Amino acid sequence: MANIESQKKRNRQNEKRRMRNKSVKSDLNTAIKKVEAAAAAGEPTEQLFQDAQKKIDTAAAKGVIHPNAADRKKSRLAASISA
Repeated sequence: MANIESQKKRNRQNEKRRMRNKSVKSDLNTAIKKVEAAAAAGEPTEQLFQDAQKKIDTAAAKGVIHPNAADRKKSRLAASISA
């Protein structure tokens, strides 16, 4: 456990950010799974794909995932839909 006040504060900030990032990542993965499930079932995926893209871009903008990782996720998701 930290003894220095600034480190205690830093630990509190890190925990808040970790929980916020965890929430964003969870929403992101849920959106991707919905698109993949709809594609596998043969249902329309246009709206779900747009929602997933938006969540991916938001996560990248917030710094939760790297921008290249966001591009890769979108690319692979689009390829899986069209296949």
